[in-house]
Amino acid sequence: MGPGDQRLIGMVLDRRYRVDAPIARGGMSMVYRGMDTRLDRPVAIKVMDPKFANDPQFVSRFEFEARAVARLSHPGLVAVYDQGVDGEHAFLVMELVAGGTLRELLRERGPMPPHAAAAVTGPVLDGLAVAHRAGLVHRDIKPENILISDSGEVKIADFGLVRAVAGSNATSSSVILGTAAYLSPEQVTSGNADARSDVYATGVLLFEMLTGQTPFTGDTSLSIAYQRINADVPAPGTLVPGVPEEFDRLVLDATARDPEERFGDAAEMSAALRSVSGQLQLPAYRVPAPKRSAQHLSAAMQVAGAVAGDAAATTRVTGHGPGPAAGAAPGGVQHTKVVTTATPRPGHPAPGPDAFGPGDPGEPAGTATKQQRRDGAQYEFPDFATERRRSRRTMAVWLGVVLALAVAVGVGGWWFGSGRYVAVPAIDGLDRNAATSTVEAAGLVSVNRGSYDNTAPVDALLGTDPAAGSKVARGSTVALKFSLGRPTVPDLAGGDQARIEEALRERTLVPAEGGEAFSAKIPSGGIAALDPAPGTALDVGSQVRMVRSKGSPPVQLPDLRGTSLAEARSQLDGLGIAVSGTREVFDAGVDAGDVVATEPTGGTQVGAGSTVTLTVSTAIKVPSLLGRTVGSARDELARLGLDVRVRQVAASDRSLVISQTPGPGDRVEPGTTVSLVALP
Repeated sequence: MGPGDQRLIGMVLDRRYRVDAPIARGGMSMVYRGMDTRLDRPVAIKVMDPKFANDPQFVSRFEFEARAVARLSHPGLVAVYDQGVDGEHAFLVMELVAGGTLRELLRERGPMPPHAAAAVTGPVLDGLAVAHRAGLVHRDIKPENILISDSGEVKIADFGLVRAVAGSNATSSSVILGTAAYLSPEQVTSGNADARSDVYATGVLLFEMLTGQTPFTGDTSLSIAYQRINADVPAPGTLVPGVPEEFDRLVLDATARDPEERFGDAAEMSAALRSVSGQLQLPAYRVPAPKRSAQHLSAAMQVAGAVAGDAAATTRVTGHGPGPAAGAAPGGVQHTKVVTTATPRPGHPAPGPDAFGPGDPGEPAGTATKQQRRDGAQYEFPDFATERRRSRRTMAVWLGVVLALAVAVGVGGWWFGSGRYVAVPAIDGLDRNAATSTVEAAGLVSVNRGSYDNTAPVDALLGTDPAAGSKVARGSTVALKFSLGRPTVPDLAGGDQARIEEALRERTLVPAEGGEAFSAKIPSGGIAALDPAPGTALDVGSQVRMVRSKGSPPVQLPDLRGTSLAEARSQLDGLGIAVSGTREVFDAGVDAGDVVATEPTGGTQVGAGSTVTLTVSTAIKVPSLLGRTVGSARDELARLGLDVRVRQVAASDRSLVISQTPGPGDRVEPGTTVSLVALP
């Protein structure tokens, strides 16, 4: 809640409902604690965004829905007392439920066991059943709209508001109304909703209570909403082992994509829930209200404001205000100015207005207006009026100095004692955006800081650093600590020990020695493996063993004689052995280009990464030339690098070869002469 939410504080809507303190902000409205001054009872006041109050269609639908919901009466429904429009503010007056929302409870405690989830879902379905029988559909069932009182009552809020906004001209037709994570497929595709749409949303709500997360996630609301068109909600038991199969079936029946396959309305689903609870013999359970809810924070803010107001009123009554009252001296002492007249002495007439004036002719003989000093000099009476004026000026100066010093000391003491400092506000029950606004509204700078936690879900707020209530200087930085979930084992980072140890410590894990092992990928001395394996989720402070590499394991060099050069390279690459070079030699038993031997020889134990030299045969396999013409045979032998000698009757390239030496298939060295006999 930002500073803009304070502008309504103290305003009286419709000359009846006083706005006292903000509770929470929604996408379309702001909820405040208030007081019905006519009936002297606390209420919750939901004030719509000003853009809706200027839309006649919204106001008409808003009034219609409010009247329809006000006719409903059930312990599971938040009572609607009144509605109205005051200037640019369209508002709804509802029952004030002292407690918090289901969303805040899930953030505090995480997923619920089956008996707790049933204790929440039961009243929700019973309240929806009353509305469904009256022909009303909620359209926006979600944890934020489920309220839990401090006495354990579960109530549904915000009936009909989505429908009123849907009919507003201020709403774009391209916007999906309702919360994307809980919309039914038909609401996404056609925008239509009936009682079975509320059943679908309640099924998703039950899924979230059991697993701590919604079934569909995405980068945008549209992507989240459209996933459910082609995908079923998974069974909670597939995410959280131990969820009873009966609850899996209940969720799947409530969230079927085809509305015809769901429960017909909330009453039918409520009956199924009671049946499942009876089969599992679930114990009765009183749902706890969230301790750190926005409603509790709002109540505390209101009490603090009331105490401050009472103190200010007391100050005004008792006169201990910041400055003295008119006619009073500093310090709160009332000075009284006394005017006296001269008192006649025995034997002397009463002095006149100029008594004690020099040379007064009316004084009796023997008196004087001046005292006689012993030395015969005369001592004149001082000028009391001038002295009094001088004394007043001196007093005023001193009082001013004293007052200035007092103010300086007071301001300095306040600044160095408390004014320079501010208490870190509590953020319990708030989301990250609201917590950031609360911290910055207190004159502090907020930063986000992730912290691994064994129990808190990812992104849940864990508190602040410094802790709430701590005194810090204004403008100081306060870290908002949010959960990163349980830490996971990092990857091997190429075997670099320093980087791996740093990554482990950053995730609160403790590196430990884990022995040695051969590794074909990590050089000797590097980290070849981690135990547990990378990606494994562990508790905070768990130990992870680091296995050092002893280098590549030894391998036996294979016998490659008779294999092609390409095949030999492939086999050696598979063993981590490189070919340093080749040399050629004639071997009558191996075809040209094939391997004759290796150096080291086959069967030798070598380390992976070693190199070998391959000996390759240069032998040429003589082809069969019988029956071919002399010209064709000569060309073939020349292509193979062999010489040719022909014996024939007539020197003609058309003569046919009838014999050859060496014979077909024999292996010879390059440049060997092949003798041919041809006819004619």
